[in-house]
Amino acid sequence: MFPDRIGINRLNLAWLSRPDQKRVLKEIAASGITHVRLSLSRPVEKSIEALEMADRLGLKILLEIQLGNKDYYPPDVRPRTGFGRIWDVRRLSDLDPDLYRTHLRSVLRRIDGMGIRIDAVEPGNEINYSAYNGDLVVYQRPGRQTPRSVSEVANRTAFERGLDAYVAAVRITREELRSTVHSRGAFLISAGLSDVGADEADYRGMERLDPGAFVSLLRERGIDPLIDGYGIHVYPGRKGDAALTRYVTALLDFCQPEGEGKPCWVTEWGIANTTLSCPIDDREREGAIRAMRGVFGQGMAERTLKAVFYYDWDTQPVYSVWRCGALSPAGVAATEPAPVRDR
Repeated sequence: MFPDRIGINRLNLAWLSRPDQKRVLKEIAASGITHVRLSLSRPVEKSIEALEMADRLGLKILLEIQLGNKDYYPPDVRPRTGFGRIWDVRRLSDLDPDLYRTHLRSVLRRIDGMGIRIDAVEPGNEINYSAYNGDLVVYQRPGRQTPRSVSEVANRTAFERGLDAYVAAVRITREELRSTVHSRGAFLISAGLSDVGADEADYRGMERLDPGAFVSLLRERGIDPLIDGYGIHVYPGRKGDAALTRYVTALLDFCQPEGEGKPCWVTEWGIANTTLSCPIDDREREGAIRAMRGVFGQGMAERTLKAVFYYDWDTQPVYSVWRCGALSPAGVAATEPAPVRDR
């Protein structure tokens, strides 16, 4: 057993100056938040600086490894086009396991040498969706139906090679973590999966698969013995409390208690507040977030859910909870500790 984790996302700190990294992380720690999801992205040196700062502030780190990093691919590999509607992205089937191991080992040894302990690691992000998995197609023109099952994926052979490459990367991650001193016991979580629905995918002209179906494909390839939980993202939109409960319950129906399967980690979830003026009126969003926390709390009580990390601290205006120089009321509701339960 391990305790529930309630945290916040602040990705791509590597893109900020050192003073700005320090300011953001100090604001997070001063707000009483204890867990933070950070990314290992380029430039890697700046990512490591952010990890060191977070560790010194006592923040427990869920490290998302961005698999789009070109260092993990042969130099002649070119990304799949997004036709200007979405960023171009590399194909998982092109990922080179040896390059991945070499670069990950180097980073983990540097982190370990600093005495930093990583709490959990999440290789990849939304790999069931073409925005982050180049083996899934972005249509040149939206308008036709996108896949409802793996049998309908346009480049199925390449897609399945990519799944094999992903499981290999997860195995490498587990092996390299075990070779560290401080992070050898880190939890390993599969890539947080997108909850983009079929209708939205049709509208965008972007292939995706349902999270439950995608997890089944990973399980067939032997991922379960390698991981401690399945990553999932939850963006329900504005719904009433009953509709929120139905949506989240259905989305997380593949999550199982330890011993029966694998629990889920919600590594991103969010409710938008499109009003950006100060002082902030966060009442409507706060109510929706408290309803979501109630649903998550039920999952935690049933041991099917182990962590929830709200998206986002300050980078996405409508989702951010650092508003008008303070943590918003909705942000307090999203990140307050879970009630203590008998374990």
